[in-house]
Amino acid sequence: MSRKARQQRNTKETSISISLDLDGSGTSQVSTGLPFFDHMVDQLGRHGGFELTVAAEGDLEIDAHHTVEDVGILLGECFRSALGNKQGIRRFASITVPLDEAAVEVVLDLSGRPFLHYDVDFPGQKILGDPPFDPQLVEEFWRAFITSAGITLHVVCRRGRNTHHIVEATFKGVARALRDAVRIEGDAVPSTKGTL
Repeated sequence: MSRKARQQRNTKETSISISLDLDGSGTSQVSTGLPFFDHMVDQLGRHGGFELTVAAEGDLEIDAHHTVEDVGILLGECFRSALGNKQGIRRFASITVPLDEAAVEVVLDLSGRPFLHYDVDFPGQKILGDPPFDPQLVEEFWRAFITSAGITLHVVCRRGRNTHHIVEATFKGVARALRDAVRIEGDAVPSTKGTL
C-alpha cells in the first residue's frame, strides 16, 4: 500500500508545493524563505521517518504568518491524503521529548476530528536569524496542520527556558508521535465506527 501524497496551493499570498511519503526514510528538503522554520519542518520529516519535500514562496515582506500557516494547511492536506482510509494504523501516540532544559509532551489521535490544545509559553524573544522567527507562529502552524489533517493534538511544555529548545522539542515530539501513530499494526480501521 502506497501512502504518498503531492499537493499544490497557490494564493495571492503564497505558492506552495509539498510531497510526502509516510513510509520514507526520513529524508527531507524544505525551502520556505524562513531558515528557522525550514529547520523545524525538516524535523518533522527526519524524526517522523517521512520523505518530505516543501517548496514555498510567500509575501515575507509583509509577514511570515501567511507562509507558515499555508505550509501547515497544505502539509495537513497531504498527511490526510497519504493516510487514506487509515486501515491498520496504530492511531494513538504520546511522547515527551527533551532538548536540554526543555521538555515537551505530545499526545495525539488520528481521529479525523481536529482539535488543538496548545499550552506553550515562550520567554518572549524572537528566534534570531535572517529574518528572525516569531515563536507565536508555531501555534498557528499546528492549528493549520491539525485542522487540515483531522488530528487531535495536545502539546504541553513541561519545562523550558530557551525558546529555540522549546520550539524544536515541540516539532520533534510531534514528529515522533506521528511516526508511532501511522505505524501499521493490523488490517482493520481502529474505530468502533469502522471509519475515521
